[in-house]
Amino acid sequence: MNSVESLSQAALMTALTNPRVLIADDQRDVLEALRLLLKGEGYGIETVSSPSGVLDAVQSREFEAVLIDLNYTRDTTSGQEGLDLLSKIQSIDSTLPVIVMTAWGSVDLAVEAMRRGARDFIQKPWENARLLAIVRTQVELSGAVRRSHQLEAENRLLRAEGAPTFIAESDVMQPVLRVTSRIGPSDANVLITGEHGSGKEVVARTLHALSRRASRPLVAVNTGGLSEGIFESELFGHVRGAFTDAKTDRIGRFELAHGGTLFLDEIANVPLSQQAKLLRVLESGEMERVGSSRTVRVDVRIISATNADLNKEVVNGRFRQDLLFRLNTVEINVPPLRERRRDIPLLAMHFLTRYAERYRKPTTTFDPVAMQSMLDYSWPGNVRELDHAVERAVLLSQGDAVRVSDLGLREAREALPKMEDLSLEEVEALLVRKAIDRYGGNISQAAEALGLSRSALYRRLQKYGISSP
Repeated sequence: MNSVESLSQAALMTALTNPRVLIADDQRDVLEALRLLLKGEGYGIETVSSPSGVLDAVQSREFEAVLIDLNYTRDTTSGQEGLDLLSKIQSIDSTLPVIVMTAWGSVDLAVEAMRRGARDFIQKPWENARLLAIVRTQVELSGAVRRSHQLEAENRLLRAEGAPTFIAESDVMQPVLRVTSRIGPSDANVLITGEHGSGKEVVARTLHALSRRASRPLVAVNTGGLSEGIFESELFGHVRGAFTDAKTDRIGRFELAHGGTLFLDEIANVPLSQQAKLLRVLESGEMERVGSSRTVRVDVRIISATNADLNKEVVNGRFRQDLLFRLNTVEINVPPLRERRRDIPLLAMHFLTRYAERYRKPTTTFDPVAMQSMLDYSWPGNVRELDHAVERAVLLSQGDAVRVSDLGLREAREALPKMEDLSLEEVEALLVRKAIDRYGGNISQAAEALGLSRSALYRRLQKYGISSP
């Protein structure tokens, strides 16, 4: 069983073993009576007294059922407040069971509540036995629906061609697997953090493959590689004549990802002047192409990634705090490879199989010395460096086993060239690589240290064939 198949069942069962119910009513005595009744049956209870309290709770915490009143303003009996609240809850999570109640019940109001997505209807004063039976039924159905969605998501991932291979057996990776399993099927925005090369994109692709958007596109964009001049055009698109080189209309990445997922890599490097425009789309789901006044609505899930400390960037005034709040509804930190050595043999064999097939080589394994050298190496470039090392080794190997000399790790770690033996271009390439490594792949900081603009640094990365993190 691979790691995707074995994503913790505990994450799926938590809700069933400790079901949480949210109760909303503007009368304290009603809240207390319901709290005592349901708590006595083993439910975890949270109470609120207003529609805004319900929305805040549902958006920030998970519940197995919600029990809401239909009237909150004094002397109001129409039920409109509750019906509007019901519609908003459905827009946040259509699978969350909502049970409505009112002291002014009528057949028409009950029908309208059910039409808007309510699972059942209770009229005050309630019968305890009936209320408990309804809550129990809806909690059980909620668990069944969530398990079904999870299984469907995992089946899509297992069936999908080109789906990411999530190899993670080490203990430090288990929290990553559990969180990925739990939030993958949702539409929550996710911020993935970790050192460059640690596997953030694999996590992003796994989240998309587990989601109900898996049949729609995953559009990836390296936001750190976009200069201010083309940022808006790339993300939002433009119309013909919007600027000098705009010969035709162009669809931006947000529209390309409509209905699917937009993966914003290197999010910390988005220029501060462009962050407000990105925030507006995340808040409203609305945008305009450059040069157009027509508003376009987009439905995308945002997954972003960075190797920078965004909280520190906020403190230093380089990143908007409100944008960070929008991006990290859930944050997943991917540990560096040096902290997950148990995964090194598994990853190495995965890469070896891939490249032996690609290059039609007979290589099938690593000799013991080569494997031990990989386990002893610090892997400053993480999984990406391991990937490149194994590809090189497969190309150089002359038998069925990779040898330590094929990996070239000693050269990468110890063989430092003398400056006087290098050409001017070689020196520049070496300094660029060292700056990228020193600042953990942060393009802005590396460019500042080298006295270059970000776009100038990207030109040098392309010139010298250096992969951007």
